[in-house]
Amino acid sequence: MIPEGGLVVLSGSHPPGFPDDFPARLVALCSKFDARLILDTSGAALRALQAGRIAGLDVLRLDHEEAEELAARPLPTAKDSADFAQSLVRHGVARVVVLARGADGSILATDRDRWLSHAADVPVRSKTGAGDSFVAGFTLALSQGAALPDCLQRGMAAASAAVMTEATRLCERSDAERLIADCPVERI
Repeated sequence: MIPEGGLVVLSGSHPPGFPDDFPARLVALCSKFDARLILDTSGAALRALQAGRIAGLDVLRLDHEEAEELAARPLPTAKDSADFAQSLVRHGVARVVVLARGADGSILATDRDRWLSHAADVPVRSKTGAGDSFVAGFTLALSQGAALPDCLQRGMAAASAAVMTEATRLCERSDAERLIADCPVERI
């Protein structure tokens, strides 16, 4: 069931045989409930996005490799990533686009604004789960009515906390909360 006025997260690779335009179908369904869709995907759905078959997302999150695949070119600097993210917003793909840049942090772009949240300087044990933790921290902040730069910062803190854990463990809430101040946000 889709919550009225809520947030819906679709994250991860879609299984074989799953319709690659499923996110577009979910956007249409969410609109009936005044709900917003946050998409963090790869593979066939990313190719459907590239082909223009998915639009109207509330938030799209991509990692650096996915962003370069979608852009069909390298994005070597934070400015390049911000330019590309903002171009996706201006083409109607999503209201907000977040591009992860690994240890360099994450970019958030809207039609008018662009921010960079730096990653906290922490010991890295495993990068597995960092993206999922980012989406969780970002979504929690968004659901609490936080401003977009604060959502970006909280997502980055959660991702930074996740890389401190072993294997597939996600972030610890106490670590994520402690690292918020270590993930400063600046306009780019």
